[in-house]
Amino acid sequence: MRCPTPRSQAWAATFSPAMTAPDQSARPIGVFDSGVGGLSVLKALRAELPTENFVYVADSGFAPYGERDEAFVIERARTLTQHLQSQAHLNIKALVVACNTATAAAVHVLRQEHPQLPIIGVEPALKPAAALSHTKRIGVLATRSTLNSQKFKTLLHGLTGQAEFICQPCDGLADAIERDDTPKIRALCAQYTGSTGQFGIKNGLIDCLVLGCTHYPFASDHFRQLVGPEVHLVDNGEPVARHTRRMLHQLNASSQPGSLRLLSTGQPGALSLAVERWLGERACQAERLDSITR
Repeated sequence: MRCPTPRSQAWAATFSPAMTAPDQSARPIGVFDSGVGGLSVLKALRAELPTENFVYVADSGFAPYGERDEAFVIERARTLTQHLQSQAHLNIKALVVACNTATAAAVHVLRQEHPQLPIIGVEPALKPAAALSHTKRIGVLATRSTLNSQKFKTLLHGLTGQAEFICQPCDGLADAIERDDTPKIRALCAQYTGSTGQFGIKNGLIDCLVLGCTHYPFASDHFRQLVGPEVHLVDNGEPVARHTRRMLHQLNASSQPGSLRLLSTGQPGALSLAVERWLGERACQAERLDSITR
């Protein structure tokens, strides 16, 4: 897929706010997260929608969201959405909030403020896990903010009687993944799976582990070593990608692979390295997004 540089004339032509009507389908899909975790969702989106153009914003200058209060997360989500949606800036045609914490805190606000914009949120994949589980004991790893949110509590209540969910807040794990601190990631994964319970496929054991933060799939290898090969690791990337396709009013008419633009309110080099490490794309150079860093 093409990864245009900040000065790419092709990018400017493709995404100019002054597009003619036939070009409207080429407008990008916006994706944002507190940092690099949303790349796990972006990867699924690009697999599902290979001709679509994407712009990804890592709000790394204000990460992690999972340990911030709700008002702070709402304000950042509003600021990012306004920038992505504005015709003077990126003029997106749809928005994916690729962060469980931001979805739980702010997606209802964003939908109220931008009623014409398709906005897709993410949530811990409790329903798919309940369908997969045979023992009906399911571990849920997520940020403390997500687990304490009313949106999550409503989701959990709606599954009453379908399974037992053991919810474990994972303080510091998203930040360790953000910093690619392998020893810390390994230690925290061991700590939190140990606190969740015993894993396996026998009755009474946890046979599904929900990775309820978009950062956590990037620690899947560590989780797999800890819980064993038979336990299901469940994240929400593919379901979100399929739902995004259903929500789009216009698919990009191009037959060419879509473009990707990377923006960061933190260090753009860190985002570029994360894309290279986890998406296998070496040509993508992230840009510093200074206009919304305050």
